[in-house]
Amino acid sequence: MDSKVVALVALLMLAFWSPETDAKPISLVERCWCRSTLNTVPQRSIREIKFLHTPSCPFQVIAKLKNNREVCINPKTKWLQQYLKNALNKIKKKRSE
Repeated sequence: MDSKVVALVALLMLAFWSPETDAKPISLVERCWCRSTLNTVPQRSIREIKFLHTPSCPFQVIAKLKNNREVCINPKTKWLQQYLKNALNKIKKKRSE
């Protein structure tokens, strides 16, 4: 028998007979959607904005552009901060009426 085949069989046997651990696989839900963010995105090219906040990830802003591309925007961008401030003010006004 070839030594490579013997090594492969030994590794497979070790993998099948190893004791189970308490480790759990990382689900796709727990992964952060945004791995990198953009600071400059033309506001005219944005069709839709989504906000995601999960326990294991920081606040994430995802913009769907008119060309159907999705990009992550830095939440600390000035125009986005102003947009969020205006949106919160509108919500507060509607609740007080």
